[in-house]
Amino acid sequence: MPVKQTDRSQTGATIYDVARIAGVSAMTVSRVMNGNTHVSEATRDKVTAAAASLNYQVNFAARAARVGTLGVGLLYSNPSSAYLSAFLVGAMEQCSQSGGQLILERCDDMRSQRSAIARLIANGADGILVPPPLCDSKSALKQLDQIGMPTVAIATGRPLAGVSAVRIDDYEGAMAMMRYLLGLGHTDIAFVQGDPLHTPAQLRYQAYLDAMEQAGLKVAPERVAPGLFTYRSGLSAARQLLGRKSRPSAIFAANDDMAAAVIAVAHGLHLQVPEDLVVCGFDDTPVATTVWPELTTIHQPIGDMARAAVDLLIEQIRRRRAGGPVVAQHKLLPFTLIARESSDPAAAGAQDGDALTG
Repeated sequence: MPVKQTDRSQTGATIYDVARIAGVSAMTVSRVMNGNTHVSEATRDKVTAAAASLNYQVNFAARAARVGTLGVGLLYSNPSSAYLSAFLVGAMEQCSQSGGQLILERCDDMRSQRSAIARLIANGADGILVPPPLCDSKSALKQLDQIGMPTVAIATGRPLAGVSAVRIDDYEGAMAMMRYLLGLGHTDIAFVQGDPLHTPAQLRYQAYLDAMEQAGLKVAPERVAPGLFTYRSGLSAARQLLGRKSRPSAIFAANDDMAAAVIAVAHGLHLQVPEDLVVCGFDDTPVATTVWPELTTIHQPIGDMARAAVDLLIEQIRRRRAGGPVVAQHKLLPFTLIARESSDPAAAGAQDGDALTG
């Protein structure tokens, strides 16, 4: 059923205000807000931009009386990442079991955030999941808070007090990997950083620095290379770290995509992994077991995190529909260090240690 033309959003803006700014009729705004496909893309963009500028949102109480489905919105970027693929599988499975309908919207940059959020709401999202790296976007989280949208951030290293979050302890995970490498006897360990805007990347790097310091080892500037959590950035970092006469004995990359790139560059230089170079990653995404040799990494339970996030969001949506308060919750899931061939041929398929919870 279309949104009534008299509907007023919780921010005070009306459908008529959106129509006036977009230069279209209120009925056209109603069609866009209800996901009607018989609207041109240009018109849809004008309406969603106008709605975003007003923080316009369909009245949740009115929608709840009309619509029985639970719209679980997912705001994502970096669609080629292995992390997102694993997260999507878990989110879809849990939505299927919990009666939620997963609604996806891509957001490529800060400028498109407002429009992407407006499109999610227009397409029926009652709450929004925010996986990395957007989980650390203060502007996106602020906008969602301003319009009263139930939100769950996933894999943020420093969750905001007022925003629900599902995560692991990235610092302790990276410390576990460093203790493992130091325990193997490595003293010349290099590090490939992740996206500097992503808090888990910051925590993983800080753990590397702290572990080296606690072991009484200095970190030379040439042993740290920048990365962006992408395979391509891992290639550049690996060439920087391995293109010198003096090479490290081990490289710890802040995620598996970059660690896989390090292995590829090592092979190109005719280096044997792990005989000439030990390589470790973080996340335990599918790429960890598709590269050769298989990757030693920190297992982040991405599928479980997605399922927990969907459960948490649906609980918040139901509380809101019932008129109850939505209270932020933070869930910390365990990680596990998985030792495989990239650090020790004898460790193929073995698991080093139990699950460690931060």
